[in-house]
Amino acid sequence: MKVVLASVLVPLLLLVALAPMSAPAAHYAPEAGDAFHYSEEWTLGSGDGNYSEYSEYSFINGSVTVTGIAANGTDAAAYSNDDTWGNVTGAYYAWTSSGTFTFSSTTFRYVDGTDNQTGYVDPSVWFYMNNSLPVGGALTLLNTACSVVSTNVSFALAGSPTGYVRTIETVGNGSFDRDDIYGAFAATYTWTSYFDPSTGYIVGYDYVEHDVNGPNGFTITDTLAVTSTTYALTQVSGPSASSGGSSLSEGLLVGLVILVVVVVIVIVAILAARSRRTRLPQHSAGGNLGFGPAPPPMGAPPSVRLTPSDQPAVQQIVIRETVKVPCRYCGTLIDSTATVCPNCGAPRT
Repeated sequence: MKVVLASVLVPLLLLVALAPMSAPAAHYAPEAGDAFHYSEEWTLGSGDGNYSEYSEYSFINGSVTVTGIAANGTDAAAYSNDDTWGNVTGAYYAWTSSGTFTFSSTTFRYVDGTDNQTGYVDPSVWFYMNNSLPVGGALTLLNTACSVVSTNVSFALAGSPTGYVRTIETVGNGSFDRDDIYGAFAATYTWTSYFDPSTGYIVGYDYVEHDVNGPNGFTITDTLAVTSTTYALTQVSGPSASSGGSSLSEGLLVGLVILVVVVVIVIVAILAARSRRTRLPQHSAGGNLGFGPAPPPMGAPPSVRLTPSDQPAVQQIVIRETVKVPCRYCGTLIDSTATVCPNCGAPRT
């Protein structure tokens, strides 16, 4: 009997010793000097009704640089953007924006200032995530609730030696009511983002928004991809064969290890009971595990405003064949044929 128990306990001890190795690693902590440059393209088009012939666009060449690290996990960063904007009427503007802000590498939220993100309540950063999250893990980008759908997705990246890099893929969906210079619309969107598995920094994203109000509507698309990084991205030869396959295999392996441990423990208990010719006491029938109340439902996330707040307002909008232009003093849209602004009384020209 002692020989049998020894042969069972040895592999049990080995499995227990190896179990901590399967625990998830801590996420990457930013370092001073971490930086990435990116190219972003924002478009409004595919209109219906009053927007059937209207479109506008914006191009951004931007960068984010971590400039300092604090002991409490609050990191200092700087951003810089070169922006251009235009629309179908031929209006065109170009400008630059830059500044500094701080963010937390533990909560993943902005602490003091942002990289020109406006209209959010206590937002999370959009460019950095917990790279140790498994498939199904929850995260927030700005004010949008997202989840990890794969930890091994090939992202097509111009400039990559192989054309593709390995990424973590996350997806978030939401809806909101738009009521601004574009009009009043019911908007829905999907935001798919891709992050570097080694650092958690952004590699690229695709944002698609549909705005509808009866027969009128339009689609907004926003795509972004990094153009250079101070850290090495993982090159892959082509599109990934399956989404989330790596994490699925890891999950099956962990499950198999747990199952083996349980079986071994049961065998040891049975052998020990037989050797003593006694029975183990039964567990209490009332030992049910409770997980507490369900979390409150999450409300619909607000609009994702990925373009800078200082983007110029629309200079000309064709609405039912009537051209309107903004007053140069108060910004009110007025008929192009009017000589004075009906809001402030200023001359139109």
